[in-house]
Amino acid sequence: MPLNARRVALLVAANTALAPFAIDAYLPAMAALAESVGASVHHTELSISVFLVGFALGQLTGGPLSDRLGRKPVLLIGLGFFLVVSLAITQVTSLHQLWTWRFLQGLGGGACVVNSAAIVRDCFRGREAARVMSTMAMIMMLAPLVAPAVGSGLLYLADWWLIFVFLAVYAAFLMWLMGTRMPETRPADSPVASPRQILRNYASVLRHREAMGYICAVASAFAGMFAFVTASPFLYLEYYGLSPAVYPLVFGGNVVVMAASNRLNIRLLHRRSPQQNMRLGLAVQFLTALCLVGLVATGQDSLVTVVPLIMLFMGVIGLIAPNAISSVLEHFSHMSATATALLGSIQFTCGALAGVVVGAFEIDSAWPMVLTMLATALVGNIGLRWLAGRASTD
Repeated sequence: MPLNARRVALLVAANTALAPFAIDAYLPAMAALAESVGASVHHTELSISVFLVGFALGQLTGGPLSDRLGRKPVLLIGLGFFLVVSLAITQVTSLHQLWTWRFLQGLGGGACVVNSAAIVRDCFRGREAARVMSTMAMIMMLAPLVAPAVGSGLLYLADWWLIFVFLAVYAAFLMWLMGTRMPETRPADSPVASPRQILRNYASVLRHREAMGYICAVASAFAGMFAFVTASPFLYLEYYGLSPAVYPLVFGGNVVVMAASNRLNIRLLHRRSPQQNMRLGLAVQFLTALCLVGLVATGQDSLVTVVPLIMLFMGVIGLIAPNAISSVLEHFSHMSATATALLGSIQFTCGALAGVVVGAFEIDSAWPMVLTMLATALVGNIGLRWLAGRASTD
């Protein structure tokens, strides 16, 4: 079955949207879930970080398996595992059970989502790959835009458990979609790597200074994003007193700005390199994080002042992520899924660590979030310039 850019973008976006739905759909139900498992909202929010750790490990194992067995088998097995675990989560009665099942859910999700960028890399190269990545990301952003609203609606209809039933149904839909509409894209002549070769492949990525600069950029951007995602249920709903009915709209505003920056990225790629767009996005993140710290330090933080800055910080990820991913894969076309797995693993591990920093200490203010966002933006800017060097300006 021949694939054009639009078909690839639609299929891999539907697949990649699994992670945003698994993360964002249950955010409005965090308080209800915390009450159900007998834990604080802060500790229940750590289930996001636990999911991200599983998601990172799922990519780390799913990527090499995809290069070895093909994209479709790994996709379908990962989706089936995710489906079963999502149903199991509906029965949890304690915080530790929630953490355990969310970790396993992340394993299944990571094993299938890791294939999205590899499929794009199988079919496209260079700036065309970056443009398809941006189109894919823009379509994918409908998920975090819609997910909190879907979660709120399901919470109103029944309780938090219905959200995880919905995730299981979505995984079943993806199994049908990928099984019937997506052909195998892994080149037939691709070499099959042994376990020792897989470790050498990972090591070759880690030793590639320029690629690690791009990985540092996208991992830092995602860490800043998940600092906000982890903090948002408490910060918006309890600390700033936002109505649960309005929360999905305010949260979705971040996605609208991100979609706009993705569209801007596609236009800018006609006259600027992916690396230049990356630097622009990271610079905006750093300046925005500085402004957020200044607001909290002076006591001027409120929904009116904080929300627009967070939207800008989150939005410019559309200038960072697709360009960083396509720039990394440009150096590893012979093992794209393995390189994607390592990139995704580092990216989501950093997101998990940022979430732990924000949620573990149960500090009832915006300080943990804004300081984490500033630190991640600083690391991203320094890491790109130091590791990628002059290549990041080309």
